[in-house]
Amino acid sequence: MSPSGTVTGERVNTAEGGFNPTWQRHVAAYRLCAGRLPPGRVLDLGCGVGHSYELLAPRETVGVDLEPAALAGQERETHVADMRELPFDDGSFDSVLSVHSLEHIPDPERVLAEAGRVLRPDGSAVAVFVTPNRLTFGVPDEIIDPYHYIEFDPDQIAEQCSPFFERAEILGIAGSERYQGLVSEQRERLLALLRRDPARLRRLVPRGARQRLYDWMLTRERRQPDRVATEITPDDFELVTDGLREALDLVAICEGPRPGAV
Repeated sequence: MSPSGTVTGERVNTAEGGFNPTWQRHVAAYRLCAGRLPPGRVLDLGCGVGHSYELLAPRETVGVDLEPAALAGQERETHVADMRELPFDDGSFDSVLSVHSLEHIPDPERVLAEAGRVLRPDGSAVAVFVTPNRLTFGVPDEIIDPYHYIEFDPDQIAEQCSPFFERAEILGIAGSERYQGLVSEQRERLLALLRRDPARLRRLVPRGARQRLYDWMLTRERRQPDRVATEITPDDFELVTDGLREALDLVAICEGPRPGAV
């Protein structure tokens, strides 16, 4: 979503047509992570339009996002805030959940530090970070998405979390055969496009211009869905412990926040 509240190709805010597979993947992340959260108050970081917070019930959830338009109309407590400077006291939450937001921050260590700070200092508090696997989407040696500042593989997300939490279990979210088919088709189209720029001159284009082009391309593509795309549901995804390098998304389940870690 843009600051004006319009739907873009990057920030999906509807399940319509070709937007559906990504929408359902995000819904599945909430559903799959809900069982790993303790009872109590949940901080929903980078929550966007709040499409799935009801899946965390009966826990109380508090949504945080940079865009007021995304938070408008949500029937829960919400705050317009930067994830790197949260407006909450130390130890205010029993858990923190961040779904597809960490990769949008140039300094994710500040988000991890803040997540640890607002967690209750007891053994049951948990922070869960869901982020795309850089080995699965795009190309491993280049960040294609101009809205992403950083992307992780399984080892990298574990290393990123370790200074801030005593324990970090890394799981993955895998897709069904039909979802994987959509990913493979999208990847082939991307690789064909990148082959037209072997010198990588795209790196010289300002980020804002690349974001506008990326929005246009994704929105155009998603407005022409096939039948498979419209039939994807949260049941097309599962939480896995093996084959993490092939997972769609990585799930870092962090416990034991380290006081004062920065």
